[in-house]
Amino acid sequence: LLSRRLFAQSGRLLSLAASQRRPMTSSNASSQEPGDTLAIDDDFDPDLLPLGDIRRYPNHRPLDCGQRVFLAVGSGVACLAAPWRDDMISAFGETTGEWALRLLRDDMLANEEGRRILAERPRIRTVEGGGSIDLEALRRLPEGSLGRAYADFLDRYGYSPDHRRTVCFVDDPELAYVMQRYREIHDLNHVLLGQGTDFLGEVVVKWFEAFQTGLPMCVTGAFLGSLRLRPKQTRRYLQEGGYLAYALRTGSDADLTINYYFERNWHQPLAEVRQQLRIEEPPNLK
Repeated sequence: LLSRRLFAQSGRLLSLAASQRRPMTSSNASSQEPGDTLAIDDDFDPDLLPLGDIRRYPNHRPLDCGQRVFLAVGSGVACLAAPWRDDMISAFGETTGEWALRLLRDDMLANEEGRRILAERPRIRTVEGGGSIDLEALRRLPEGSLGRAYADFLDRYGYSPDHRRTVCFVDDPELAYVMQRYREIHDLNHVLLGQGTDFLGEVVVKWFEAFQTGLPMCVTGAFLGSLRLRPKQTRRYLQEGGYLAYALRTGSDADLTINYYFERNWHQPLAEVRQQLRIEEPPNLK
């Protein structure tokens, strides 16, 4: 009986995780409720919530200790079975990352630009999605600029900045923003590292992010993702001077990309941004 109850509880929590924050598209952007696109809202006042509601920011879903363990384990298993489930990946990251997020927040507070980002809480979203990004303007930037490279990446793979899920299972509002910021610069890390979105590209970026953030989801994603590489990808990954060595070296040597104010530097040449962040050019392996 107890095991059935635990299974049912885990199932309800996974259903809750799967239902949170549908990806933003142009067709549903206008129907979003205020706060649905923002993990953190400066106008949100917890004191005005109904009695007994302990949400600390819009979309916050408080969990007790047992629920957090159930969701962490359940979403972790779901990630293994279906690594394309971004809802489960998001839930696993949020329920296992508090310690790493605190250290990452401290690193941001120790950096001048990181402090500015924490204070201003910019969002890497389109204007329609609650941010400040004008994709058409980025597409008009000179070839080789950061903004143009980012827009080209999004167009090549059919992505939108508004598709990133909104944080809901991190209790501390500031840590929730740190997680949100990490999530929203993921595609920019792909651009900086010159990686595509196949399994090899994702594994390289995940190893880089594992060293940058210390998030358990990045470490497990990088290790388990590497086990799914095809033979040709594995050779390029493991060979001397290959992608694994590049990811580990660059992840440990580079400055924290979460401390870089991308929105103020779209016009900068990508090569200069890499140099500023101490990110090496990616290897060119066939």
